[in-house]
Amino acid sequence: MKLQSPLFLSLLILILSCSSDKDSEDNSNPICSNFSNYVFNEKDNLILVEFEDNEFPTGWEFKTSSSASGKGYYVWTSDQSLGNPGNGLVEYKLNITNPGTYRFIWFTAVTTGNNGTEHNDSWLKFPDAEDYYGEKNGNKIYPKGSGQTPNPNGSSADGWFKIYRGGNDLDFKWQASTSDNDAHNIYVEFKNAGVYTMQVSARSSGHGIDKFLLYQEASYSQNEAINSSTSKISCN
Repeated sequence: MKLQSPLFLSLLILILSCSSDKDSEDNSNPICSNFSNYVFNEKDNLILVEFEDNEFPTGWEFKTSSSASGKGYYVWTSDQSLGNPGNGLVEYKLNITNPGTYRFIWFTAVTTGNNGTEHNDSWLKFPDAEDYYGEKNGNKIYPKGSGQTPNPNGSSADGWFKIYRGGNDLDFKWQASTSDNDAHNIYVEFKNAGVYTMQVSARSSGHGIDKFLLYQEASYSQNEAINSSTSKISCN
């Protein structure tokens, strides 16, 4: 039997090595037994998550769009919950290794009607974070029911902020504000390293959510942050 040349064997080893590296990369986001076991890992003061990487109760509908990244996005299609947060609850586990204050924004669209001030919001809560607030020009506001004041204009309850997007450009864009007619940016403070819970619940029907981002503004501009890689996932 003719032996293969040393050059051929070297090429074969290189191909097998590259294949092994590729498999390792593909397994960096492991397939958990179910989405409820997903933990999204902060790295270098940033977390970027595809909203659809979760389990969703009845009322949320999966859709696709050329404007959305990942596999697609989810939109609330059931009855509105304008004054009653907690319906259609979805939870995300965030593993924070670099504690500090993170700004929250998400990539959302108005998918119902043609008015950018309607069907443009959902409820958001960080129940175990050290602090959670809106800020504008150095002034902070807190969710109603948090035990802190002042509170936002408009809807808020039980530690939940109504998070809305403005403008009549209805397609997906990065924005997250609270307090009606007095838009405040959203911040959350994680005092210690650990796994924290982020909760989203339905408010307006037709508010489509594609992905969300938390980042430390001392480390990134918004443009740098939104162009970062999606966070690695581990299994709880």
